[in-house]
Amino acid sequence: MGRKVILDLDPGVSDAVALCLALFDPRIELVAVTATGGNVNPQQATRNVQALIEQLDPPRWPRVGAADPEQLLVTDGREFWGEDGLCGAMFPVADLHHPHSAVKLLSDEIKSAPGEITLVAGGPLSNIAAAFRREPDLASQIGHLMIVGGTLAGPGNVTPAAEFNIYCDAEAARAVFLSPVTKTLLPLDSSSKVVLRYDALDRLPAASTRLGRVLRTILPGAFLASHQRLGIEGLAVPEAVAIAAILYPELVTTERMVCDVELSGELTRGATVIDRRRASPHRPNMDVIVDIQPEATVDCILRGLQQES
Repeated sequence: MGRKVILDLDPGVSDAVALCLALFDPRIELVAVTATGGNVNPQQATRNVQALIEQLDPPRWPRVGAADPEQLLVTDGREFWGEDGLCGAMFPVADLHHPHSAVKLLSDEIKSAPGEITLVAGGPLSNIAAAFRREPDLASQIGHLMIVGGTLAGPGNVTPAAEFNIYCDAEAARAVFLSPVTKTLLPLDSSSKVVLRYDALDRLPAASTRLGRVLRTILPGAFLASHQRLGIEGLAVPEAVAIAAILYPELVTTERMVCDVELSGELTRGATVIDRRRASPHRPNMDVIVDIQPEATVDCILRGLQQES
């Protein structure tokens, strides 16, 4: 079996691409996918996770954790990715009558394999912070946490100072940043260097395959939204970059840093604050991906999407 991985996602086009990679790569044992509100509301996030897995029908289905329907969001991504977060794909899905709580599922799976789980946080950190509150020793039982979000030095993407995932639940982000979990931050500055260009559509699996059908349904609309809303001639896929960085660590350069999250600034709430002082009184609390090989990472992502069995 491969590396045990849990994805905590708010799908989201990029989250969907990451899920496609993780479900079919033989080096990954995807034990669970937990939903969190973010790009879409909590109920839609849960629906999207379930719908994508049903559409992809992998050889081994991961467990699915439902987002808390009472989760509060300060913003969402529907302006960019549509009401369903997947550019209008509206995949059919069977209703779950007794869904597992994402927070409880995280706790259960991490405790069942202490030190073995790589947890990828692709959305707001609400579930993870809640799990740490529920089980104070849980942070020390995670093998590694990859956080997609925050900024290293550049501007935010939801406010001038803040990146979307951190801004959505700044209190949760701060709690996770300051927790003892072993963690790596993939900030917006680094992940945005990796852009899928339009010719990536020619390298997708055939429409007759499950992966090809899903990707060819959501990606054309995502490219269009990226062009119209962001002025980008291509598509950033940070959660997919996180999967590539886990599988191919040689693609990234990391530095140990002191990272925190601003909670009270009128203009800077949700900003990632990195203490770069030479004589900082604080010890570094995470690795930060400061550089990445863009072309090689794109190639790894597109090759990974060809692995459906």
